[in-house]
Amino acid sequence: MKVTIASVSIPESGAVAIFVAKDNVLSGAGASLDETTNGSLTRAMKNSRFNGGKGSSLEILAPAGTELDRILLVGTGELSELKEIDHLELGATVVAKLITSGSTEVSIIADLEELNAAAIAEGALLRSYRFDKYRTKEPENKKPSLQDVKVATDQKNAADDFKTREAVASGVFFTRDLITEPANILYPESFANLIRDLGGLGVEVEVLGEKEMEELGMGALLGVGQGSARESQLAIMRWNGASDPDAQPIAFVGKGVTFDTGGISLKPGPGMEQMKWDMGGAGTVVGLVKALASRKAKVNVVAIVGLVENMPSSTAQRPGDVVTSMSGQTIEVLNTDAEGRLVLADALWYCQDRYKPKFMIDLATLTGAMIISLGHEYAGHFTDSDELSSALFSAGDATGDKTWRMPLHANYDKQINCQIADMQNIGGKGAGSITAAQFLKRFTNDVPWVHIDIAGTVWSDKDLPLSEKGGTGYGVRLLDRFVADNYEE
Repeated sequence: MKVTIASVSIPESGAVAIFVAKDNVLSGAGASLDETTNGSLTRAMKNSRFNGGKGSSLEILAPAGTELDRILLVGTGELSELKEIDHLELGATVVAKLITSGSTEVSIIADLEELNAAAIAEGALLRSYRFDKYRTKEPENKKPSLQDVKVATDQKNAADDFKTREAVASGVFFTRDLITEPANILYPESFANLIRDLGGLGVEVEVLGEKEMEELGMGALLGVGQGSARESQLAIMRWNGASDPDAQPIAFVGKGVTFDTGGISLKPGPGMEQMKWDMGGAGTVVGLVKALASRKAKVNVVAIVGLVENMPSSTAQRPGDVVTSMSGQTIEVLNTDAEGRLVLADALWYCQDRYKPKFMIDLATLTGAMIISLGHEYAGHFTDSDELSSALFSAGDATGDKTWRMPLHANYDKQINCQIADMQNIGGKGAGSITAAQFLKRFTNDVPWVHIDIAGTVWSDKDLPLSEKGGTGYGVRLLDRFVADNYEE
């Protein structure tokens, strides 16, 4: 679907979307169309329950006095109360209503001065995404008809603003693609090959195989993948967008378990197919790098993803095994389904040891306990840095990728102490997300760090305002805004 910014005009054909403020206030193009249709918009609103409330909509088919397919009225609520996320959802609402309507084009009239046209266009673009590459049969009325979306505005700089947002959306779409691909298509080596393609955007990419990781002593990461026929990989991405290419970078690290059976600690069968998205942290990190490179972000970034497949076999890691991490710390593996933290342990240590970043942020679909704590509305983040935490809150508020700060404390850390090794990889029944974060903290070497557990947010079993059910692309827009607002030149 093509989304563009255009000057304000009412088309002669296709569909038109008009924004209506609370209490059915029509102005600008809306008032003009109402006059053209002999008051049909006013009558339609009066004879329905539409009241201009936020999220409401009303469709008028084949409006009299025009050659238009339809006019879609979309409520904004109180204009003075709109936040950026509300503008995104306004654009998304139009696309969600019309994508399979039969109309092939729509002009979204954003002529009210309170509206953010670029954000409306971004929302429309984000909601247009579909993953249908494996569908060979689909009813005609289920296929998307909408091909062209124009957001009509006379706001200065709207086109330039949208160009940046469009670049970020390309990263979101890449993440959604990665998360949705089945595990027989996306596995460590094929994932690494897709990452190599980022070289075309100016990203420096390096991929380590098992031999190189063995030489580095990455026993924690390698232990997870040893039961799989697929070779584990560590992919490193560098984006040097700052004026000084040698300036200290900021770092992002992602868990990339391309399929997680649980290993010998086998998961229950129902729902296991969803474990194709256990690489969601890596998917977000890679999408973020694409977004930053696509918009030529003025910042130096290093991004590292550990790519493994966790399978049960005669060579698989066993409960009770002890592995030695790159840091030299030993870990007793009590549960092979607590594998993501082992992958991140070596990736985090490698990151801080080689690149000496200002800070590290890791992302992972790490614990089911995170879903119990926060459901699917928020990701949980863990950090000792008030500065980083506050910046993430602000970015989440703007983008709608919400995150909530969770506690770290020495008393939780004691739960992963171990009798025969330096630590164990689980901490007992209580506070599972917190003890997992405490585990990761032991591999940061006191570099400022945030852990974001995105287990409840990377995938949705229902349609969301900005995406169909499936991969959400959560975290790309959050971290892009975090970077843009705080760390670019």
